[in-house]
Amino acid sequence: MLDASAGRPDARDQRRDRLRRGDGPGPGREFYAGTLGLRLVEQNEYACVFDAHSMMLRVTAVNEVARPGYTVLGWRVGDIGEVCAGLRARGVAFTRYEGMEQDDNGVWTTPGGDRIAWFTDPDGNTLSLTQFA
Repeated sequence: MLDASAGRPDARDQRRDRLRRGDGPGPGREFYAGTLGLRLVEQNEYACVFDAHSMMLRVTAVNEVARPGYTVLGWRVGDIGEVCAGLRARGVAFTRYEGMEQDDNGVWTTPGGDRIAWFTDPDGNTLSLTQFA
C-alpha cells in the first residue's frame, strides 16, 4: 500500500500509533484510503483505523477540528519527486510557504540536504514527506 515506488509515501519506518483528529468517515476516510492508499482496517462512529505497514493510524471523529500550524503526520520516502508526482496525479496539492525556496514540486531542501514537501488532508491537517540526505 504505502510504497514510495508506487508514488505513495512509505511508512514502514514508523512503528507506533498515531492519532489524527478529523472527521472519521467521509472525506478523511476517502483521502487516507483512496488518495494515500492506506488499507482501512476498521470503521465505527468514533474513528477509522488504517494499516500503514504495521503502523496504526487512527482518524478520530471530533466535533471541531483543531488546525495546528505544524506537521501532524509525516512519512519518510525514498524518492520525493516520484512520490509527489504520484500524489499530484491523485489530486494532492503541495503547500508553498512564503520566504521558503521550494522547487517545482513544492520541495524544500534543508541546509543539511534533507528534502521536505508539505500538503494537507481534507480537514486542513498538515502532512509531510521527507527524503533524508
